[in-house]
Amino acid sequence: MPKTAVARPVPRILIAACVFLFLSGFFVVEFPDVPGASVGSYVFNVLIALPAFVALRQQLGAAPAVLALVAVSLFGYLIEGFGVATGLPYGEFYYGDPLGPKAFDLVPFLLPLSYVPLVIGTVAVFAGPGSTLRRIIASALLLVAVDGVLDPGAVSLGFWVWPDGGPYYGVPLSNYGGWLISGLLASAILTAVGGARFGTSPIRPGLLDSLILSLSLWLGVTVFSGLVFPAVLAAALLVFLVGRRAQLVRALRRPRQVSLPV
Repeated sequence: MPKTAVARPVPRILIAACVFLFLSGFFVVEFPDVPGASVGSYVFNVLIALPAFVALRQQLGAAPAVLALVAVSLFGYLIEGFGVATGLPYGEFYYGDPLGPKAFDLVPFLLPLSYVPLVIGTVAVFAGPGSTLRRIIASALLLVAVDGVLDPGAVSLGFWVWPDGGPYYGVPLSNYGGWLISGLLASAILTAVGGARFGTSPIRPGLLDSLILSLSLWLGVTVFSGLVFPAVLAAALLVFLVGRRAQLVRALRRPRQVSLPV
């Protein structure tokens, strides 16, 4: 019998990429000032984001996918720029130089490449039948958990800076309140654009892949930076996401029921 298109719960290439990104965390931590680091950051972000962008097109279709990417990207720029300029809703912070040039000297241009795939992944985790509001809330809460890994690692690398510090590895708790607010809005935007394709259509496992890849890199960063709790949190999230991905694969394999005329 011919093999189905979806053959493995976790493709070998995804496993290999996760291992590579985890090990890359060592070089990111130990050699932050290597020549070409800024260019490498863009390359890494593009490659990590690509699976989610491709899967989103397959899930929604070309035009809705582009609309979703543009809408969430613009939202990300606006709320992050507002946050840097005013301190709301995250608290007072600013982006460091390692992330390269910034739009209006506030937000790095590469923001959509790093932020939008996280939103796609967390929305996809909870996509399917059920209350839209509950799905949005769950997606936002998962985004907050993901940021519990990202922020400590990013602060340790100087990617962004909290001048007054904070109790969680130098990050203030207000940041996570801000992520909950922004996560609710970003998840609502993506869910609204996706419509029924996130509710009743089969969910493509590839929508989770960029989130899995990103967390693999940040797991490496937190491990090699000695950030114990964020590393444990990253590992737990990866186990959860890989399990959810396997569920989505099994759902795609399951034959659909077809109603026949009587």
